Amino acid sequence: MTETKHPRNTADLLVDCLEEEGVHYIFGIPGEENLAIMEALSRSKIEFITVRHEQGAAFMADIYGRLTGKAGVCMATLGPGATNLITGVADADCDGAPLVAISGQVGTDKMHITAHQYLDLRAMFEPITRRAYTVVRPDTMAEITRLAFKYAEREKPGATFIDLPVNISQMPVGEDEKPLQHKSILPETALTSQIEKAAAMISYAKNPVILAGSSVIRSQASEMLTKFAEKLKLPVINTMMSKGAIPFNNKYSLWTVGIPMDDYQTKVLEKASLVIAVGYDIIEYAPAKWHIGNADIIHIDTMPADINKNYQPEVEVIGNIPDSLSRIMAKAARLQEPKFALDIRQRMVIEHESYAENMSFPVKPQKALIDCRKVMGPDDIVISDVGANKVWIARHYNCYKPNTCIISNGFATMGIAVPGAIAAKLIHPEKQVLAITGDAGFMMNCQEFETAHRLGTHFVTLIFNDQSYGLIKWKQDMQYGHHEYVDFTNPDFVKFAESVGAIGYRIAQAEELLPTLKKAFKQDTSVIIDCPIDYSENMKLTKRLEKLMNEL
Repeated sequence: MTETKHPRNTADLLVDCLEEEGVHYIFGIPGEENLAIMEALSRSKIEFITVRHEQGAAFMADIYGRLTGKAGVCMATLGPGATNLITGVADADCDGAPLVAISGQVGTDKMHITAHQYLDLRAMFEPITRRAYTVVRPDTMAEITRLAFKYAEREKPGATFIDLPVNISQMPVGEDEKPLQHKSILPETALTSQIEKAAAMISYAKNPVILAGSSVIRSQASEMLTKFAEKLKLPVINTMMSKGAIPFNNKYSLWTVGIPMDDYQTKVLEKASLVIAVGYDIIEYAPAKWHIGNADIIHIDTMPADINKNYQPEVEVIGNIPDSLSRIMAKAARLQEPKFALDIRQRMVIEHESYAENMSFPVKPQKALIDCRKVMGPDDIVISDVGANKVWIARHYNCYKPNTCIISNGFATMGIAVPGAIAAKLIHPEKQVLAITGDAGFMMNCQEFETAHRLGTHFVTLIFNDQSYGLIKWKQDMQYGHHEYVDFTNPDFVKFAESVGAIGYRIAQAEELLPTLKKAFKQDTSVIIDCPIDYSENMKLTKRLEKLMNEL
């Protein structure tokens, strides 16, 4: 509990509640309407991380939630401070990352009139959160805080919002006002009838395949999923948000689905007679894009399936995911190897490895990611920004373990990599953290390098530099055969790095990338690597996959 020498107020109670919830960091920017909260925090064991833009604060809280399973907390003042949180809050809510956003607000005595910087923030945040609250009485602060964390952290996790008017924050509260106890509720176990029906369908299916989603990671079900796949000889395809759900070098791993065109994985799904969707959320990869055959569906998750005409499971196994997989595995039996899927995997591996020695320049994205994989250990963390680089990371950066490659895919938000890497390094200072971003995404939140330098959270950033909005250029070329309005120039990234206390390197030939990455991780400060990238590979991939789909 915080120690106060002044009359205890609502802001003090809020901070007490945050301590009870186990909050370690709050990411944000102080403002006039949250001064009472800042004063209370100054006496708290919670560390306030002052950032350079509220969007960066929300992204840090977002990634904190993804990596820990506990709600990341971000804070802003009213008006433009709060609206700057919106993109990161929406990202967390779509991606299933627990997050609690807190903002200041005008006093309740001014809400009914036109007031400086006043917006109805609760109404603004309601569509992008699980719950949004305005505190209008000091004695509701504890309940509202507990509600915010409960709805942020329960399955499926997401964002919540607390709006604290400035006059309410300063009102006194009695000593009998205490935080409510933090409680975690474990998911229930699935019904035996569900288990038995799922086991029977899997045992007799001709061409079954597993589609693993993000809830596998949140439920810590990766180890059990791997055992499940190995015993029942089931190929596993993971979404972008569940990379590492099964080690990529496992013989049954068919890597990642979800890039904007048909790939090896969609062909396997097309030929499947049964799709076993484990921890899958339809926001990760729309059913209409993969359920194009007549496959039956088994839905295994902690929550019932969402309603979608292209996703109507024959069986829903609802409960603790590791427990469900273990019980199904004990009742199901399969002897036949999935030959078609294993043949596809062999072709995937051959294609992937064919780029390992390619020394053309600018660097091909496939080669860049092979070099990254060589430098990153099995437990190290890559934070992917959004853009053309995300497509290549999804396809070519493979993972041994869960939560070692974080991709924003539900909301798919540019600018997340740099602030996300700061959060990752705060949580795991012992691990190598690599932010991979396009030049466009980098410029959206590059100001947070000052935050990283001030905190001493050192990581490496690899910029795929093509001086354009590469993914939009790619899509324009696919749809119209030409592109417009997507090119720009960049600052000198090496000089930028030096200006914020980092080290900058520029890649001049492909042979330099691997040793530069190794050197970068040996530095005692953050490093920015400017790497010219050959995005002519974008359209080459489109054409190659079109040909491949006709062959398979």
